[in-house]
Amino acid sequence: MAEDIEQAKRPVNAVLAGPYGHPFHPILVTVPIGAWVSSLVFDIGSRLVDDPGFLAKGSVWLIAIGVVGALAAALIGTLDLLAIPTGTPAFRTGLTHMSLNLVVTAAYVAGFFWRRAAAEGPVGIGPLVLSVVALAVLGASGYLGGKLAYHYGVRVAAESTQAAGYRSAARHGS
Repeated sequence: MAEDIEQAKRPVNAVLAGPYGHPFHPILVTVPIGAWVSSLVFDIGSRLVDDPGFLAKGSVWLIAIGVVGALAAALIGTLDLLAIPTGTPAFRTGLTHMSLNLVVTAAYVAGFFWRRAAAEGPVGIGPLVLSVVALAVLGASGYLGGKLAYHYGVRVAAESTQAAGYRSAARHGS
């Protein structure tokens, strides 16, 4: 069991996934999350202003940026998943996290094409609802991502490494 935990803390490929204690996946997920939350703000805004076209168009661009960011995060996240021993609760949680994220990304890809085919004007209620549902699923997936890191310690440095950040400089002659 201790070997399984240590395995899940180490990168499969440090160049691509990030070095020990500094995974790249959490950094990359900020791009789709930020882009997709912003696209929803633009969606709502497009329904409140007199000239909604620029907000609707901006939302489409934000969705596209989010999809590209999600694909990058998924590639690196897959490397982190491969570090987790199969057959464990952590691995099953990782698979569920990944699956939900793929569903969310597919929903945004569908939403992108739906919007591109729509007429000018405010974002329609259908694409807006799709974005709300996709963000809710993304929130559930984010909860599972947090569980992987904070509950199971996936790609988190061992406590012995973390302890160095709590040593007093006065006590250790630094």
